[in-house]
Amino acid sequence: MLRTHDIEINKKYFDERGMEELIGIIKHELCHYHLHLEKRGYQHRDADFRQLLKLVGGPRFCTPLEESAKNKSKKLCRYQCKKCGHLYTRKKRINTDRYVCGKCKGKLILLQEVLIK
Repeated sequence: MLRTHDIEINKKYFDERGMEELIGIIKHELCHYHLHLEKRGYQHRDADFRQLLKLVGGPRFCTPLEESAKNKSKKLCRYQCKKCGHLYTRKKRINTDRYVCGKCKGKLILLQEVLIK
């Protein structure tokens, strides 16, 4: 939290990954904190931040949790134009009342939603 400089850590990282991952997260967050106070580049894309992380041995990004990776199933939505029959595949569901076919401006209908694991 940049305004208060409080560090919030998800307990699930400690439960799943252990103390070593937690130490890495704390190093990462302290780099943000230190550079923000010094009025230097504290964001992930900034060279100052990347240099300091290398110096202290902190990770640039944390390892994703297994639990969240398991629960995150991907889906594909298939749409077809009523007028010309063109097929569309989208990762996100769209509002068919608002969007129309890009080829002929016809009405779209949802054919199926497919879960991909």
